[in-house]
Amino acid sequence: MTVLLVVAKAPVPGAVKTRLCPPVSPLQAARIAAAALRDTLDAVRATPGVTPVLACAGRLTEAEDAAGLVTSLRGWTVLPQRGSGLGDRLANAYAEVADAFPSRPVLQVGMDTPQLTPAGLAAAVLRLASADAVLGAAVDGGWWALGLREPREAALLRTVPMSTPRTGWLTWSALAERGLRVAPLPLLRDVDEWPDALAVAAEAPSGRFARQIGTVRRALVSGGRG
Repeated sequence: MTVLLVVAKAPVPGAVKTRLCPPVSPLQAARIAAAALRDTLDAVRATPGVTPVLACAGRLTEAEDAAGLVTSLRGWTVLPQRGSGLGDRLANAYAEVADAFPSRPVLQVGMDTPQLTPAGLAAAVLRLASADAVLGAAVDGGWWALGLREPREAALLRTVPMSTPRTGWLTWSALAERGLRVAPLPLLRDVDEWPDALAVAAEAPSGRFARQIGTVRRALVSGGRG
């Protein structure tokens, strides 16, 4: 059974989605992040035949929508993120999952793609079954998903520059240099800046994320920033 690993930050004002500010406030950004995370958790929970795990940075009890997040995580394994940079934290999360769930492949996603669906995640899991690795490129040049049949191979992420327009290509190259057979996943837009948020909300209009974006847009139009 594949482990579906979500790597996320607790949606605390000032700690998440700071590139949305402006036009939104830190509080609004945290509420947007909480909605994105809950949509992601719901999609993972509804994906058949996977074991859900969250690797979280920060305290969920201090987050916006803390009660809803805790409810969404019932039955999940929740691990703290460890490490100094993003690549280090990702590698450590994969290693901890490998220890907790030996011999299981791992598909990892973040909280920046709330348009994910159970069907799309199931298709990614299936694709990983016939490859050593899968990588889902993001519109901004990064990636939104990485799957590894052998999760300890994620150690290579420690040397890949993160959050750059070339991170996706560099990650693919690092996997290929390890001799891994890499299969692509669909290209997706992740939520970094306000135009991304609007585009993703339009793509998935029925989710919590889209509703929260609508709430924030109305507040911005009326001059409110709470």
